[in-house]
Amino acid sequence: QVQLVESGGGLVQPGGSLRLSCAASGSIFSINAMGWYRQAPGKQRELVATITSGSNTNYADSVKGRFTISRDNAKNTVYLQMNSLKPEDTAVYYCNADYVPDYDLTVEFGSWGQGTQVTVSS
Repeated sequence: QVQLVESGGGLVQPGGSLRLSCAASGSIFSINAMGWYRQAPGKQRELVATITSGSNTNYADSVKGRFTISRDNAKNTVYLQMNSLKPEDTAVYYCNADYVPDYDLTVEFGSWGQGTQVTVSS
Protein backbone atom coordinates (compact mmCIF):
# COMPACT_ATOMS: atom_id res chain seq x y z
CA GLN A 1 0.00 0.00 0.00
CA VAL A 2 1.19 3.49 -0.88
CA GLN A 3 0.37 6.71 0.90
CA LEU A 4 0.62 10.21 -0.52
CA VAL A 5 0.73 13.07 1.96
CA GLU A 6 0.29 16.63 0.73
CA SER A 7 1.30 19.78 2.56
CA GLY A 8 1.73 23.49 1.94
CA GLY A 9 -1.80 24.67 1.31
CA GLY A 10 -3.32 27.70 2.96
CA LEU A 11 -4.77 31.16 2.53
CA VAL A 12 -2.92 33.64 0.32
CA GLN A 13 -3.73 37.01 -1.20
CA PRO A 14 -4.09 37.43 -4.97
CA GLY A 15 -0.67 37.73 -6.55
CA GLY A 16 0.93 35.69 -3.80
CA SER A 17 2.76 32.38 -3.87
CA LEU A 18 2.51 28.97 -2.28
CA ARG A 19 4.54 25.78 -2.58
CA LEU A 20 2.81 22.43 -2.29
CA SER A 21 4.64 19.21 -1.48
CA CYS A 22 3.54 15.60 -1.78
CA ALA A 23 5.57 12.73 -0.35
CA ALA A 24 4.92 9.12 -1.32
CA SER A 25 5.72 6.25 1.02
CA GLY A 26 5.01 2.54 1.28
CA SER A 27 5.56 -0.48 -0.95
CA ILE A 28 7.18 1.39 -3.84
CA PHE A 29 9.64 0.00 -6.35
CA SER A 30 9.45 3.01 -8.64
CA ILE A 31 7.21 5.96 -9.42
CA ASN A 32 6.44 6.86 -13.00
CA ALA A 33 4.27 9.93 -13.56
CA MET A 34 3.32 12.22 -10.69
CA GLY A 35 0.86 15.05 -10.87
CA TRP A 36 -1.28 17.67 -9.27
CA TYR A 37 -5.01 18.01 -9.80
CA ARG A 38 -7.53 20.38 -8.26
CA GLN A 39 -11.22 20.50 -7.56
CA ALA A 40 -13.14 23.69 -6.90
CA PRO A 41 -16.58 23.64 -5.23
CA GLY A 42 -19.24 22.50 -7.68
CA LYS A 43 -16.69 21.61 -10.36
CA GLN A 44 -15.03 18.46 -11.59
CA ARG A 45 -11.47 17.56 -10.67
CA GLU A 46 -9.08 18.89 -13.29
CA LEU A 47 -5.45 18.39 -14.18
CA VAL A 48 -3.05 21.11 -13.09
CA ALA A 49 0.35 19.67 -13.98
CA THR A 50 2.14 16.36 -14.43
CA ILE A 51 5.77 15.28 -14.50
CA THR A 52 7.31 12.02 -15.68
CA SER A 53 10.18 10.15 -14.08
CA GLY A 54 12.38 11.78 -16.71
CA SER A 55 11.10 15.24 -15.67
CA ASN A 56 9.00 15.90 -18.76
CA THR A 57 6.23 18.26 -17.71
CA ASN A 58 2.72 19.11 -18.84
CA TYR A 59 0.55 22.01 -17.63
CA ALA A 60 -3.03 23.11 -17.90
CA ASP A 61 -3.30 26.24 -20.03
CA SER A 62 -4.74 28.14 -17.08
CA VAL A 63 -1.54 27.77 -15.02
CA LYS A 64 1.19 27.91 -17.67
CA GLY A 65 3.79 30.50 -16.82
CA ARG A 66 2.61 30.75 -13.20
CA PHE A 67 2.99 27.23 -11.77
CA THR A 68 6.05 24.96 -11.84
CA ILE A 69 6.01 21.25 -11.09
CA SER A 70 9.17 19.46 -10.01
CA ARG A 71 10.15 16.24 -8.28
CA ASP A 72 12.87 14.69 -6.15
CA ASN A 73 13.05 11.03 -7.15
CA ALA A 74 15.32 10.14 -4.22
CA LYS A 75 12.64 11.39 -1.82
CA ASN A 76 9.61 10.19 -3.84
CA THR A 77 8.33 13.75 -3.57
CA VAL A 78 6.64 16.07 -6.04
CA TYR A 79 6.32 19.82 -5.64
CA LEU A 80 4.11 22.52 -7.11
CA GLN A 81 5.38 26.08 -6.96
CA MET A 82 2.44 28.41 -7.49
CA ASN A 83 3.11 32.07 -8.26
CA SER A 84 0.84 34.97 -9.23
CA LEU A 85 -2.09 33.21 -7.65
CA LYS A 86 -5.60 34.22 -8.65
CA PRO A 87 -8.95 33.76 -6.87
CA GLU A 88 -9.88 31.22 -9.52
CA ASP A 89 -7.00 29.03 -8.33
CA THR A 90 -8.96 28.40 -5.14
CA ALA A 91 -9.55 24.66 -4.83
CA VAL A 92 -8.57 21.49 -3.05
CA TYR A 93 -5.32 20.32 -4.62
CA TYR A 94 -4.70 16.58 -4.91
CA CYS A 95 -1.47 14.74 -5.58
CA ASN A 96 -1.42 11.64 -7.79
CA ALA A 97 1.30 9.08 -8.44
CA ASP A 98 1.53 6.11 -10.83
CA TYR A 99 3.81 3.58 -9.18
CA VAL A 100 5.19 0.06 -9.51
CA PRO A 101 4.84 -1.85 -6.22
CA ASP A 102 7.88 -3.62 -4.82
CA TYR A 103 5.99 -6.92 -4.55
CA ASP A 104 5.02 -7.14 -8.24
CA LEU A 105 7.11 -5.39 -10.86
CA THR A 106 4.70 -6.30 -13.67
CA VAL A 107 1.87 -3.98 -12.62
CA GLU A 108 1.32 -0.27 -12.13
CA PHE A 109 -1.15 1.35 -9.75
CA GLY A 110 -2.35 4.87 -9.16
CA SER A 111 -2.71 6.51 -5.77
CA TRP A 112 -4.22 9.78 -4.57
CA GLY A 113 -3.46 11.99 -1.63
CA GLN A 114 -6.10 13.33 0.73
CA GLY A 115 -5.95 16.86 -0.68
CA THR A 116 -4.84 20.24 0.62
CA GLN A 117 -6.93 23.40 0.51
CA VAL A 118 -5.64 26.45 -1.34
CA THR A 119 -7.64 29.64 -0.93
CA VAL A 120 -6.76 32.81 -2.81
CA SER A 121 -8.61 35.78 -1.38
CA SER A 122 -8.04 39.31 -0.18
